[in-house]
Amino acid sequence: METSLRYAGDSKSLVIHAKEKFPLNTFTHLQGHAELDTKIGAPTYLCAMIRQYFPDQYASLAVGVQYYRRQKLWYTVRGKKEFPVTANNSVNFHIKGKYDVDEKLLERKSRVAAEFTWDIMDVKKDQDVRLKVGYEVIEKVPYFQFSENNWTLTVNNIGKWKVKYCL
Repeated sequence: METSLRYAGDSKSLVIHAKEKFPLNTFTHLQGHAELDTKIGAPTYLCAMIRQYFPDQYASLAVGVQYYRRQKLWYTVRGKKEFPVTANNSVNFHIKGKYDVDEKLLERKSRVAAEFTWDIMDVKKDQDVRLKVGYEVIEKVPYFQFSENNWTLTVNNIGKWKVKYCL
């Protein structure tokens, strides 16, 4: 199970995030996510989806359901495609998208992003770094992400930020 502590500048509490993947076959798994808000002591987000990987195309596709404490039930479709830029895959270009629709099929939300990632392995002994520069296409917002082993900091140009620590 992957667990992390998360805090964002626009939130007022620390969130505990957990994710687990249950294999269904070689390239397909059932993926579950949950978030527990430490301020209210209750789950604020639950998600279950089936994710299919296409390793020959460096891509994945997922369908599932999400539950938000305030927005209730949503159906979701997600896709990712990776284009290696360097021969050793240290620099990659990613395109990812997400489309959500509420349980009554009335309200819709979508997100599309394009990003470059640079993975720098063994900067120092046992220290790996990832730099990510991306652009949220629909909201027209560039963002930057810096990851070092367990820590991740994400910021954008409209003042939003978040920190994640993987346990």
